[in-house]
Amino acid sequence: MRFAILGAGALGTILGAHLVRAGHDVTMLARGRRAEAIEREGLVVHGLAELKVRCPVVTQPALLREVDCFVVATKAIDTLRSIEPYAHVKTGTVFSVQNGVVKDELLAQVFPPNAVIGAMADFSGELLASGEVLFTRNVGLHVGELSGEMTQRVTALADTIDAAGVRCTAFPDIKTREWSKFVAWVGLVPLAALTRLNTWRYLSHADGAWLAVRLVREVARLAEALQIPLMDLSPLPAKLIAESGEGDALRAVQEIGSRFAADAPEHRMSTLQDVERGTPLEIDETLGFALRRAREHGLEMPTLEVCYRLLKTLDAGASSRL
Repeated sequence: MRFAILGAGALGTILGAHLVRAGHDVTMLARGRRAEAIEREGLVVHGLAELKVRCPVVTQPALLREVDCFVVATKAIDTLRSIEPYAHVKTGTVFSVQNGVVKDELLAQVFPPNAVIGAMADFSGELLASGEVLFTRNVGLHVGELSGEMTQRVTALADTIDAAGVRCTAFPDIKTREWSKFVAWVGLVPLAALTRLNTWRYLSHADGAWLAVRLVREVARLAEALQIPLMDLSPLPAKLIAESGEGDALRAVQEIGSRFAADAPEHRMSTLQDVERGTPLEIDETLGFALRRAREHGLEMPTLEVCYRLLKTLDAGASSRL
C-alpha cells in the first residue's frame, strides 16, 4: 500500500518505520530540521523494536498527489492549518492518531467525508533529542468506519498495519473506543504535566489516583450527555471508573500504575515530553474542547476546569521563553 504520514514525531515515525520494513511505500510529510534528520539518518526506532529504514520525505505539499492511505500524526494544535495544504491529495482512506475526539470532523472538512475513518491510538513512544524514537508501548491501534459498518477497507488496513508490527484491529464501535480513550487520557494529562513524573509513579500514588478518578468521572458525564457509551480500554478503564464505587475505582487506577511500573517503567505521556521540550501543549483542542461541550450541556467540571487553567498558565510560561 501507499501511505503518506503527516507528522514525523514519535507515533508517525513508529508507524512509518514498521510499514517501510514490511515493504510498503511510505512518504513522510515533515519540515525543517525534522525533515533534514530523516533525509540524513532515516527513520530510527529503538525500544520494543530496533529499526533503521529510509523512505522519501516531502516538505512541499504540492508534490504529493495520490496515496492509498493518508495518516495524520501531528499534534492536535492547529489541525486544520496542518491538513488544509493537502486537500488536493487523492486518497481512499484518511485517519488521525491525534489525541482528542474532534479530529474526525476536522478531517471531514478537508478530505471527502467518505474517506475518513475513525482511529484510536494506544501505542506510545518518545522522540529523543537525537532524532531517534523510543518505542515504549504497543497495545494497539484501533480503526473503524464512523458509520459502524465493518468494511473490507478497514479490515484490510488493520491487517496491513498489524502484519507490519504495530498491533492493529478493526472495530465497528470506533466512536465508543475514541471517546473511551479520550475520557481516560484526560485523567492522565494534567497529572503528567503538573507532576512531571513517569506514568507509573502518579498512577500508583493514592493522591494521583484520586485526581485521575475525579477527572475521568467528570468527562464520562459528558460522554453520557452525548449518548456515547464507554468501555474499559487501556490506559484507564473509563467505564469502570465512571460507574463503580470510589474504592474500586481508586484500586483499579493504582493497579494499572503497578502494571506500568512492571511493563513500561520509562513510559511518559507525550504531554510531559512537550512540557520538558518547552513546546506548545494541545490543551485547547482536548481539555478545552471537553469544557466547551460540557457548558453547552449545562455540565460543570470543576476539577478539569482547575487543571485546564493551570496547564494554560504553564503553557503560557513556556511560550514566553521561546
